[in-house]
Amino acid sequence: MKESIKNKFNLEGKVAIITGASKGIGKSIAKGFIEFGAKVAISSRNQNSLEEVAKELGQENILPIQCHVGKDEDIINLVNSVAKTFGRIDILVNNAATNPLYGELTATDNELFDKVINVNLKAPHLLANKCLPFMKKNSCGSIINIASVEGLKPSENLGVYSISKSALIMLTKSQAKEWGKYGIRSNAICPGLIKTKFSSALWTNENVLSKVKNDLPLRKIAEPDDMAGLACFLASEASNYCTGSVFVADGGHMISA
Repeated sequence: MKESIKNKFNLEGKVAIITGASKGIGKSIAKGFIEFGAKVAISSRNQNSLEEVAKELGQENILPIQCHVGKDEDIINLVNSVAKTFGRIDILVNNAATNPLYGELTATDNELFDKVINVNLKAPHLLANKCLPFMKKNSCGSIINIASVEGLKPSENLGVYSISKSALIMLTKSQAKEWGKYGIRSNAICPGLIKTKFSSALWTNENVLSKVKNDLPLRKIAEPDDMAGLACFLASEASNYCTGSVFVADGGHMISA
């Protein structure tokens, strides 16, 4: 009897790491993974926030671990702790990101540039490399890098952020090309404007929000949960022939004028 399509979305027995998971998109993805049966390690810089999320989503299948992805030692501790607790790593969601500046490229000093690149690009690179041996051992794995439409079409005053996300998309493609022989897939999700704390400066501005809604074909901005279904698909065997792909979830931003 052939396996049902529905069962391909099952994540039971899988272990996932999600960065930036104390709120927003990361938290919603964690919720989705748990609903599909995975064990999930959630990380962010604030342990108390993680404990609250773990309490909300269910303590049994969730492991909260404080991790500042800008610090190599925190990344190494995160991977080692997950491996020690659950015995395997199958899914990595690189969601943590930063954009500490809003302005032109000429106004960006080296310290801020390095901070954006370290968190948005170097950290996903290092985390994936540290998870690689565990995925290779099981001859399967799914890496999901949360990029942005800004990595495809830059907006005004978001230049460095756009550079980092564009590079993250190319990191995704390089991982897919090099690691496919191990049964490991790597894909990127490019959200548009999502109603999160990270983007609050945009959606709390009535003028900006009105313009965005009028420009988008769907006439609305997304909630964090709107990204979870796509992540669940990419984490599961339902997407077992998808790798090196860029999935845009933007309400039509990329096709708007």
